[in-house]
This record gives sequence, C-alpha cells and structure tokens, in this order.
Amino acid sequence: MFVTNKHLDRRAVLRGMGAALALPFLDAMAPAFAQLRSNAAKPNVRLGFIYVPNGIIASGWTPAAEGAGFEFNTTMKALEPFREQTLVLSGLAQINGRSFGDGGGDHARAGASWLTGVHPKKTEGADLRAGISADQVAAGHLGAQTQFASLEIGVEAPSLAGGCDSGYSCAYTNTISWRSPTTPNPMEVSPRVLFERLFGDGDSTDAASRMQAFQEQRSILDFVGGAVNRLESKLGTGDRRKLGEYLEAIRDVERRIQKAEEQNASMTMPAMERPMSAPEDFVGHARLMLDLMVIAYQADLTRVASLMLAREASNRSYREIGIADGHHNCTHHQGDPDKIGKTMRINAHHVEQLAYLVNKMKSTPDGDGTLLDHSMLLYGSSLADGNQHTHTDLPVALVGGGCGKLKGGRHIRYASETPLNNLLLAMLDKAGVQTEKLGDSTGELEHLSGI
Repeated sequence: MFVTNKHLDRRAVLRGMGAALALPFLDAMAPAFAQLRSNAAKPNVRLGFIYVPNGIIASGWTPAAEGAGFEFNTTMKALEPFREQTLVLSGLAQINGRSFGDGGGDHARAGASWLTGVHPKKTEGADLRAGISADQVAAGHLGAQTQFASLEIGVEAPSLAGGCDSGYSCAYTNTISWRSPTTPNPMEVSPRVLFERLFGDGDSTDAASRMQAFQEQRSILDFVGGAVNRLESKLGTGDRRKLGEYLEAIRDVERRIQKAEEQNASMTMPAMERPMSAPEDFVGHARLMLDLMVIAYQADLTRVASLMLAREASNRSYREIGIADGHHNCTHHQGDPDKIGKTMRINAHHVEQLAYLVNKMKSTPDGDGTLLDHSMLLYGSSLADGNQHTHTDLPVALVGGGCGKLKGGRHIRYASETPLNNLLLAMLDKAGVQTEKLGDSTGELEHLSGI
C-alpha cells in the first residue's frame, strides 16, 4: 500500500469515502539503515502562539526571584509540573500597542500588534493595516512541507463587523494572525468545521455528499477502517500501539463534538446565533480545540498554529469557576479587591488550559521524544495591566524544548521595553526561519538556550 524500500512514507495518508487520515510519525517511516533512520526521524519544530485578552495581573503572575530558583505565583501554579520546560520572560513590551496620538483603542491595538509589532491603522472600514504576523512568517517558510501552512483557532465567536473599540475595526480584536499588512486571518471557532478541515478529503469536490456521509456514519474512522487494518498488518508492535493511541485520540474528539452537537440541538435557548457545534462551556470548547491542535501537530498536518482563548476586550463570564461578571469589566477594577480577585481567578483558569495543552503534548510521542520536546509555545497577552491598558512588562511564558534549543526552568528579566518582537525573531530563527527583522524588532532575544 505505502511500503517502499522497507519503510512507510512520512506523508502516508489513509483515504476512504471522502475522508483522509494523516498518520503520526511511526518507526516504520524510517529506513532500516541507521544513518538514514536518524535523518528520517529528525524532529520538526512546531510553533504555537496562544493569546489571552485583557492583560494579566502582575502580582499573580510575575515571579519575585529571577533565574532557576523562582517560585510560581498563584496564576501560574498549573504550570509548576512543567517547570523544566517553562521560561518566564519579564520586561518585554509591545510598544506599538500604545496610542501614538490615536486616542482610545488599546484593546484593538493589543490584538493587532501582539505578533506583528506594528501600530495598526485606526479605521472602522475596510482599509485595515497592521503588519504580517510571526505565525504567518513561519507559515510562509514551513508551510510547503505540510498540508496546512498554519491553523488559526479561536474559542469565542468573533464580534460583528464594524467598530469594536474606540474607532477601530472589529477585525483588530477578532484575530492575532495577519497574512499580510492588509489581510487578517479569521480564527476558526467551530470544532466540527476544524475537524472536517483536517480530515475531509481534499480530492472530493462534492461537499454536500461528504457532509451527508459524515452525518450518517459520524466517525471518520468508519471510512478508513479497511485501510487502517491493512496498515496495521504491516506494522510492528510499537507502531501498532502508537497508531492505536492516535486513532483513539481522534475518536475521543469526535465523541465530544457529537455530544456537544446533541446538547446544543436539544437545548431550549432564546433566538440567537452561536458558534456551530461548540460546547456551551468554556473548558469543553477550549479543550476540544486544543486536542485538535495536538492531533494536527502529531500528524504533521501543520507546524504552525495560533489560538485565542478569547478575543481581545472579551467580556465573557466564567460561571464554571463561579464568576458571573464579565472578564473585561473585572479588569477595570480601579483597585477594588473583589474585582482584582476575580480577574486573578480568570487568569489562572486560562493558564490551566495552557497546562492541559502542555501535558497533552508532553504525553504524545514524536520521533525520539515528545511533541513538547519539539515545540515552542508562546503564551501571553499584549496588555499587561488591563486596568491601566499598559503595553510594557507583558506577561510572557515560553514552553517547550524547541528541539533542544530552549533551556527552561528559569525566570529571565530583560531590560525594560525590550521589544517582544525580539523574542518572536528568536523563535523563528530556532525554527529554521531566517528573517532579519519583524515589526519593531532590534535583534534576537538572548539567553533562551542558557546563559
């Protein structure tokens, strides 16, 4: 079927009835000869950019000590089990989020500048302008090697078109990914749509019949079952185990999407529009999207993903942790201890979703290590203080091994107002993407691999 010269093609895909299933890296994909096996198994760096809105309260985030002896504060406690894979970086700034005479609109500028380092044009019309974002620079270099150059994922429905923040278009708050200075990428918020994008067969032109087949039989594994059985007969014990775990992860995601659809279909709600096939609760929705992100990395469908846990200026409430107040409202606390406490609980809740992703990637084999060993996950916000709308000393965590190019377990403080884009430039370089400048970068950030 796919076996040539005693090894399986790394791009092997199982097809059947309008579905396509990419495979994780298996031992059978490396030739028997040791040197060739080493080359074939060379890990690929995955890049992830994970954004949270409205800033993070520094007293719950920033460690008091620098270096390896730091303690995780309350907001970051969920990352403590992954200390050795975590870098906490202080002193970085996204200066182009400031007004520079444009007045209000810090939330819009925060979203538009986080991965670009470019001051966005103030407009509510179609004449948008920001800058190409770091994820899309990476996609332009790495995308030729994968089915999808990049994935853009969200966990909250976008705002309506028009203005969302003091004369700025909603496009600036709805995304962190810019394909070009004038083209923002939409964030996909539907687990069903994302799943079918990843596993629908690109060779099929009849979308209606493919959708009908999915709705009738539900599982992609039903379509490719014969191909899976034929492949398994050619694999060793270890590869059969890896393949089984991968298939079970896909089936688990399908079950959860289907359950969400069933609940949404039977729920009596006032007339309103809402994301298709997404769970009502934040955690269920976020973890479905994170699991799909891991599967896409595992099968090498993409090596670049950006994800917004909520859109900028989000006023979502988090009733699952007992907070009915809107997030944005809480961040404008004006010193109110109750609102500060609620904001810190929301901040910690977001970090718990990051920890879920990190644990999932640490538990997923990839070549001679794990997905986490071979990834760089940037987590943070382009606002520091959501009450004052400051863009300096941003909350920044970098998690993963970067194929041996990152040394975690440290809190590093840089000079005040060091451009965040210096970090983005360094991440790109460590992923094999050479670019001399990105936005307001002044050079690559140092010390990520050790001092």
